[in-house]
Amino acid sequence: MVLVVKQHRCTHSASCVCIKGHLSEDALFLVFRHMNWNPRLIAILSCVCKWFDEVAKQVLWKEFCHARAPKMMLDLHSGGSHIVDGNWKALGKLLIYCNGCTKGGLFNNIHVPGHFVFRTRFSRTAGKSFLPLPCKSDVLYVSDPCEHLDQGEEGDLGFFRGIFKSFATSRVKRMLIEKRARFHPKELCPYCKAKLWNMFQENMIPRSASARLGAYDDSVEYFVCLNGHVIGISTLLPLSDSEEAADE
Repeated sequence: MVLVVKQHRCTHSASCVCIKGHLSEDALFLVFRHMNWNPRLIAILSCVCKWFDEVAKQVLWKEFCHARAPKMMLDLHSGGSHIVDGNWKALGKLLIYCNGCTKGGLFNNIHVPGHFVFRTRFSRTAGKSFLPLPCKSDVLYVSDPCEHLDQGEEGDLGFFRGIFKSFATSRVKRMLIEKRARFHPKELCPYCKAKLWNMFQENMIPRSASARLGAYDDSVEYFVCLNGHVIGISTLLPLSDSEEAADE
């Protein structure tokens, strides 16, 4: 039985160690399935040569995403949508990596180092709270906020990330184009290196986003890239206040 249909060939020079031969794609598939698609080992394998990198991009990261968030992956590809195809590595990173921020970057003078997270819940229902009213028919998955507490004058920060289904045909993208929104002049998506739009700058973040995150009003800011990846930040309310806001 063929487990992996597409075959990749090493494009390295004659000095590449791969000329001695490497494992078949079927063998790699079975090895990494046994290791439950360990993302750290997939990343290490990608560094060996172009052949391994291609196998990782097209096969291993795809399997990792389906294993980590099966219902979400099924939905993202339903209805003929293939927005994730070719971007499995970026999506895999988005599932497990909080990008944080650097001084002078997307979120001005805030500096919080990026880090891997063990597990994050992504919710389609939560995503509705981040969509402007004319775009409620769009599908957006958003993560629970990754909390970074006691950040000096900035207070308690919550970083979140997400992905749109079929962003190329979404109402959000259409609205951004109609508004003639400008891309960020220098920063790119940390997951796929595509250009970014600032949703806060375009006044396209509803107040419901603050309530969903348990954050101060007007403290939520997020960017969306051309591939539909979302990167955002908010200033979280103290726990007692956020609980009262949720009750309301």
